[in-house]
Amino acid sequence: MDNAFILSIIAIIGSTLRQATPLIFAALGGVFSERAGVVNIGLEGMLTMGAFFAVYGSFVTKNPWIGVVFAIIAGAATAVIHAFLSIHLKAEQVISGTAINLFASAITSYLLMVLFKRQGQTDGVGTPYYPKDFMGKIPIIGGLLKEINWYVFIAFGLVILANYVLYKTPLGLRIRAVGEHPRAADTLGISVYKIRYFCVILSGALAGLGGASISLSTTNLFREGMVSGRGFIALAAVVFGNWKPAGAMGACLIFAFAEAFQIVAQGFGWTLPTEFYSAIPYVITMIVLAGFVGKTISPAADGVPYEKGEK
Repeated sequence: MDNAFILSIIAIIGSTLRQATPLIFAALGGVFSERAGVVNIGLEGMLTMGAFFAVYGSFVTKNPWIGVVFAIIAGAATAVIHAFLSIHLKAEQVISGTAINLFASAITSYLLMVLFKRQGQTDGVGTPYYPKDFMGKIPIIGGLLKEINWYVFIAFGLVILANYVLYKTPLGLRIRAVGEHPRAADTLGISVYKIRYFCVILSGALAGLGGASISLSTTNLFREGMVSGRGFIALAAVVFGNWKPAGAMGACLIFAFAEAFQIVAQGFGWTLPTEFYSAIPYVITMIVLAGFVGKTISPAADGVPYEKGEK
């Protein structure tokens, strides 16, 4: 087999895994939030906050791993707002999530001017060290390992962990019970509010980590609009994956392959507008939603506010 062809395949697989990583983080957050009964449209905003504060944390501490911690905290803190509005105040969850997205876009633009004294994008920062040369020397899979980063390993590890927590632990049983029948869960002594707060905040932390994997990977900076709809694609992956961690991961890989393909396809020499290639991932997202949304079953209480003591 031609060596150039093999290298192209490895490049596409590596790009797919990198592109899938922030989607997987956000989708896992969406799975936990919706399994507990709270729709989180605000994943896009939480990714944005994570991407910005990952860079800011890395900028002020000169340590990109601390920047990742900043991103997780920023995502979780943003999720607290959504949780308070949706759970405590019982606001319409889609509207609350949309407000989070608008807030994140506005506040990061403002903080760019306040903290970095510039518009559009931040200064460049360091990224977590990844031993590409060492990874490339590993037999058989070295070529692929050289193309990815630590976030890919973390993302796939979290899929395994999330699947175990949801289906093999008492906590997972409580989460699923709250999302399916909160009244019954309440009568069994499970705190519906606590579980929902926990899952929404966890979704924000995961989305924040996803944001860090966007800004602290190859670009090494935060740029306005760089999240570019990934939060909405992650939500589509949650639906396509039937609200299951492994299913959501599979959907993210499909969407990421479309993204990787559109990057590679631009080198094929086809005389098509650049916008055509850029639209490929979003067109696939719409096709998937149109074809599968009616075939999936969401948690029964997903998006339904809970009032303790209400008959």
